[in-house]
Amino acid sequence: MHKYIILLFLAVVTAGLTTQAQVDQQNTAAFLKRIVANRAGEFIVEEIPRENEKDVFEVESRNNKIVLRGNNGLSVASALNYYLKNYCQSDIGWNGTNLNIPVVLPLISAKIHKNTHYNYRYYLNYCTFNYSMAWWDWERWQKEIDWMALNGINMPLAITGEEAIWRDVYRSMGFTDKELEGFFSGPAYFSWLWMGNIDAWGGPLPQHWMDTHKELQKKILERERSFGMKPVLSAFTGHVPPTFKDKFPTAKVKRTNWDAGFPDVFILDPEDTLFEKIGKQYIETQTKEFGTDHLYSSDTFNENIPPTNDSTYLSDMSKKVFHSMTAADPKAIWVMQGWMFHYNNKFWQPQQVKALLNAVPDDQMIVLDLYSDAHPVWNRTDAYYGKPWIWNMLQNFGGNISLFGRMRHVAADPSIALHDPESKKMVGIGLAPEGIEQNPALFGLMLENVWRDTPIDAEAWLKDYAKRRYGKQLPQLDEAWNILLNTVYSGGLTEGGNESIIVARPTFEKKIDRVLTGLSYDPLQLVKAWGLFTASANEFKTSDGFEYDLIDVTRQVLANYASPLQQKMVAAYQVKDQAAFEKYSKEFLELLDDMDMLLATRKDFLLGKWINEARANGITEKEKNLYEFNARDLVTLWGDKESGLREYSNRQWAGLIKGYYKPRWEMFFKALDQSLQTGTAVDLKAFDKNVKNWEWQWVNLHNNAYSDKIKGNAFEVVTKLYAKYKDQIMAAHAK
Repeated sequence: MHKYIILLFLAVVTAGLTTQAQVDQQNTAAFLKRIVANRAGEFIVEEIPRENEKDVFEVESRNNKIVLRGNNGLSVASALNYYLKNYCQSDIGWNGTNLNIPVVLPLISAKIHKNTHYNYRYYLNYCTFNYSMAWWDWERWQKEIDWMALNGINMPLAITGEEAIWRDVYRSMGFTDKELEGFFSGPAYFSWLWMGNIDAWGGPLPQHWMDTHKELQKKILERERSFGMKPVLSAFTGHVPPTFKDKFPTAKVKRTNWDAGFPDVFILDPEDTLFEKIGKQYIETQTKEFGTDHLYSSDTFNENIPPTNDSTYLSDMSKKVFHSMTAADPKAIWVMQGWMFHYNNKFWQPQQVKALLNAVPDDQMIVLDLYSDAHPVWNRTDAYYGKPWIWNMLQNFGGNISLFGRMRHVAADPSIALHDPESKKMVGIGLAPEGIEQNPALFGLMLENVWRDTPIDAEAWLKDYAKRRYGKQLPQLDEAWNILLNTVYSGGLTEGGNESIIVARPTFEKKIDRVLTGLSYDPLQLVKAWGLFTASANEFKTSDGFEYDLIDVTRQVLANYASPLQQKMVAAYQVKDQAAFEKYSKEFLELLDDMDMLLATRKDFLLGKWINEARANGITEKEKNLYEFNARDLVTLWGDKESGLREYSNRQWAGLIKGYYKPRWEMFFKALDQSLQTGTAVDLKAFDKNVKNWEWQWVNLHNNAYSDKIKGNAFEVVTKLYAKYKDQIMAAHAK
């Protein structure tokens, strides 16, 4: 016995010398207070070791309290989320939270033990930082990081404040702030600046922004790391300021163009000795400010075609980019988005992909299979030829508002891939959406995969989800969600879901470029689900999540109805039936007003919120106006008045419908009405010119015209709209 005690003592001492606590108790205590407020004292936090080098958590009861165990802060947070979801029937999310903690905490009869099969749970996309997060302050970031921890995310992309690092690097190379004005974009366009697509648009960027967001990034990183997350920072891609060629006339700088209507940008050739020097200095400067977890994102050819498909060139380029990282950090791991292998798949044939990937050691690269839910690349590249890779759900493009997703694929495909021998080094799963704060059920379902390795029964999961989200279960809502699963959430291979013809620049056509209007499901089935939601409304008037879903389903039904209504207007015009034309054009505009009224009842759908959050980042009127321009332009033109990307980031928002989309349709109907009255053909070229000028004027307004306060009662508005439109919509879609 004496010998045993000595050995035990030595084991404990040795363990203490070789390991340190991974659960930040102070941070975890503060986290519990943020989530469960005054109930935090009823939870006990304990630490346990990792299991098979992966995260693990446990939950059990002890003396009427709940013990949360984990190997780090996010495992403890995941334990809390598991308990809240499964024992308190609660749901915490972007678009409505139901925190339904009973007065007496439900006890757990037997200890719950969960481990993850994924080393990495990745989150975010470069585009998310603009389409959804452009104007976030620390309070909003704190909520998101808590949500990430609750859902087991441990590998977030973290690129806030990057522009300040670039400023400091280029200043050290002799560039003045004036010389850099033509490089830095406005805040709504950073993603495409960082990815080497554009320069300057939406700028010049104020120094105040750079300074404040460098400090914001420090807070973000400190909090993410306190949970045990390993943030992915940025690295040099070769993108240099337009003035670089003047400062270094002998440097090998080439022009390239994103082919989206913007001027050329300048890329430093990786063979130039300055490439490694700048890359090294960038990471050193960044590490000094932000620290490092040795994970770096760099996408040299994002949506840009390399100058040659020669394997030697691609291999050498890849080596140079990698060496620019390891020169500053020998432990660097290159996290590469695999988007280009899908987007430019004709160029990236097996020989080219191999050349790019094989130039880097396997243990120092991770490939993000960015679009696994619809267009996986891993299964046609021999699982990235031996590189570790991560299965991702992309789902949203441009931050558009649309009920859409591929739920059954999300529920089953990650675990199927995990157990497929052909997946080789699949080391994680993740979310890589262009936009968030929409389709909460889809994201919740995807994140259910984190702590399991078997396919999820999507239908059964949705029943549990609805009960947690709304606070109780109703058979008619189970039926409604089953309809949603088999309509909007059985999406095809399009880049996102159907939007609405209302957001298109006015046209006779059923659709325009950048606006998806085709339906892959029976719209009458969605009307049926709408009826089931509406009939259940009296049961859930205090449910935050139900209110959002009720509005969102109503919005989608009305958005779908706009297409047949528009086509009735077109048909009436073409046969010169002025009475019918006036009838349908009036009904179309009335529909826009009704949609605006509906969306005004919920903060999630307010243009004013987006604009006012943008303006709040400025400290002078000039800065506020610049940020408002960025906010208005991104969700409408995405460039100047000739932009080929217009409507890419369209939103069905209150204020945007009535203040931007409706006036355009009014202009169109006026031109058509004059044509019918005079008997002359409508001058579409003149209309196009006029509407472009009007759009550009709107984008440049700074009149604080849009409120960030909700207006009206959602339940009353939906009841009114259901009575008004149900029969009309049924008749329109039945034909």
